[in-house]
Amino acid sequence: MAVYVSNITIPAGEDFEETFTIENYNNNTLFDLTGYTAKSHLKKHPSSLNTTAVFVISFPNPSKIKISLGSTITSVLKPGRYSYDIFIDNGSKKRKAVEGSALVTAGVTT
Repeated sequence: MAVYVSNITIPAGEDFEETFTIENYNNNTLFDLTGYTAKSHLKKHPSSLNTTAVFVISFPNPSKIKISLGSTITSVLKPGRYSYDIFIDNGSKKRKAVEGSALVTAGVTT
């Protein structure tokens, strides 16, 4: 499995969700996430010691990971560019599955 790079946009003050399909890099087949847990953080930059937000993680099916933030969380995010990633863990292997930039955009009407 290779690290999937995906840049996302998070509208401030709105519910946010994004779903990723995870594939094996050597043969482009779907990666089976059965038995895996995941975690995902939003930070101002990758080396930051402070986490800006923690995404809620779900698995819509065995090859997909969904991250989400409620509007109560996105409404307090400052507009700008952030970094995020998703780590998966099955108890014996921990690896980064997705990484990218997150652009938080300010709403005009709140």
